[in-house]
Amino acid sequence: MSYRPSQSRYESMEYRRCGRSGLLLPVVSLGLWHNFGDVDDLENGRRILHLAFDSGITHFDLANNYGPPPGSAEQNFGRILQQDFHGYRDQLIISSKAGYTMWPGPYGDWGSRKYLVASLDQSLQRMGLDYVDIFYHHRPDPNTPLEETMMALDHIVRQGKALYVGISNYPAEEAAKAIQILRQLGTPCLIHQPKYSMFERWVEGGLLHLLEREGVGCIPFSPLAQGLLTDKYLKGIPEDSRAARPTGFLKAEQVTPEKIAKLQQLNEMATKRGQTLAQMALAWVLRDKRITSVLIGASRPEQLTDSLQCFRNTWFSEEELAQIEVILR
Repeated sequence: MSYRPSQSRYESMEYRRCGRSGLLLPVVSLGLWHNFGDVDDLENGRRILHLAFDSGITHFDLANNYGPPPGSAEQNFGRILQQDFHGYRDQLIISSKAGYTMWPGPYGDWGSRKYLVASLDQSLQRMGLDYVDIFYHHRPDPNTPLEETMMALDHIVRQGKALYVGISNYPAEEAAKAIQILRQLGTPCLIHQPKYSMFERWVEGGLLHLLEREGVGCIPFSPLAQGLLTDKYLKGIPEDSRAARPTGFLKAEQVTPEKIAKLQQLNEMATKRGQTLAQMALAWVLRDKRITSVLIGASRPEQLTDSLQCFRNTWFSEEELAQIEVILR
């Protein structure tokens, strides 16, 4: 039976304006960094995508190197897009990125015009698309002039291969320069994608203030600290968790007894708020109106269902915020 999206999907989601642009994004966006590669179950990925769209998630975030193997997440997403979302392209925001190693040799990495233009062409081919809605430079390149990288992003928009552009992982000082260059070129920076969670707070040191001042949106990735800010690690490291895998981004040595004690205290707070730990961790990020959307991943539809409750209560009392600071210290 062919997929038919829920008729009430837009009633169950909150949307926020992305900086000073005309674009609204759902407060929860779905990232395909994990769980959509060739090593994963395609039907499970399909169920997650169906649930996301049925719940009002319109924004799907990819990158050239997502998989594994690199490129396979875009290919699998493209396959599901053609089969199940035919006719809904204009209701979707699809983003991709380039900036990390994608192919061997000097032209498959970093931030040259050569790499960014070629990479996006490959991404579009894999997904079967004419354009992406947002194209990001994935990380700053210390060896390529920032002007070249930003001119490549401007060129891509003028080619019609992306509607908007963004940057990711840029510290505040470099982000300020990039935003300035793009504005002068006539292709404003729409959005910044930094790592931000209760355990990773560098953006509070100036980046959020910069984005607010410049009218640029913010969409944090890893708001659950690679799954650490869920009830999965309250008693240690489960065998089927990311921290148990030698190749994962979350290392076993990061799950210290001290960290587990903090998680347990945060979990007690979440329970008092009527939330799971994951819901509270996401709500804590979304409490700040400078945040446009949180980017979450899901390995099962049930995880997504849980996370989607986060924006039902993003209000924190002064006492709660102070208590969180004490726990995190």
